[in-house]
Amino acid sequence: MRFGAGALGSTWPNPAVGAIVVKNQIVVGRGRTGRGGRPHGETAALDMARDATVSATLYVSLEPCSHHGKTPPCTDAILAAGIELVVATRLDPDPRVAGRGFARLREAGIDVVTGLLAEQAARVQAGHISRVERGRPHVMLKLAISADDAIGRKGERQVPVTGEIARRHVQALRSRFDAILVGRGTIEADDPRLSCRLPGLEGRSPVRVVLDTENQLAPGWKLFDGGTPTWILGASHKDTDASELRRFKVPRAGGGLDLAICLGRLAGEGITRLLVEGGAHVARSFLKADLVDEIMLFRSPIALGGEVVPAFAGLPLSFVEASDRFRRVERRMFGTDRMSRYERVR
Repeated sequence: MRFGAGALGSTWPNPAVGAIVVKNQIVVGRGRTGRGGRPHGETAALDMARDATVSATLYVSLEPCSHHGKTPPCTDAILAAGIELVVATRLDPDPRVAGRGFARLREAGIDVVTGLLAEQAARVQAGHISRVERGRPHVMLKLAISADDAIGRKGERQVPVTGEIARRHVQALRSRFDAILVGRGTIEADDPRLSCRLPGLEGRSPVRVVLDTENQLAPGWKLFDGGTPTWILGASHKDTDASELRRFKVPRAGGGLDLAICLGRLAGEGITRLLVEGGAHVARSFLKADLVDEIMLFRSPIALGGEVVPAFAGLPLSFVEASDRFRRVERRMFGTDRMSRYERVR
């Protein structure tokens, strides 16, 4: 499971799938989905195992595909390899698969066992499942909050809220998402690059998505430096399809953009996992629209003081921390900063 999860953020629009070939209790091959979705994890594992696949067992973190896409069906490769048993976590909800992969294998005489580590697999495949079943990416909201419940000071750029250990963890977190989203206010206040700056992860930076309702962002911000795709969503835009800078027209809703349609547009472009990093009004809007699946809060023991920016633009922290909509599933310390992760109650 963990092996396949290591590909998260790099395989969209395909799911990150891990596969292991075992023969005589020895791992003879392993593979995971490649960048951009190819090769598939199963074929990579079979290729590594070579002739040792005959009468072997294949463990895979999602139902093998049975349809012709940009690559041949994985079920064909499994049959040709002489695999005897397939142990899979869960059915693939993609209507092109949806049980057909398991059926094909069983019809060919291969034993199929499902349900192993299904709950863990659902977490890893949450983006793929959400895009297929709900037409939107899986959304994680991440915020760093000071002891006085703020994310910054008004009029000051990039005020450090958490320590270096927590900030490095967030850099690694970004590499596991297909896209990262902020509002125009965050660009104008902080001028962030929204990239992965950890050594070795520079090439794993997610697509940068900005909500800019009135098309007010002008060239000159670090966001426009190039090197990483940047997508701008706004009500005043015309759709453009440039290589790195793209614009999408999205209708209004209330005082901003229709966030549900924004997510639908991103899903239509293949985005399965979206990290929402702010600012305060964007965080509040996503929460109020009930479009958040996970929340990661970093709480600093240090107060910022002065004229601060409230974390959720006036929405009380109890909306998350004492809500029956979310449950806390993890708590860790990063230096002096406490991280709490919440999952949506299904």
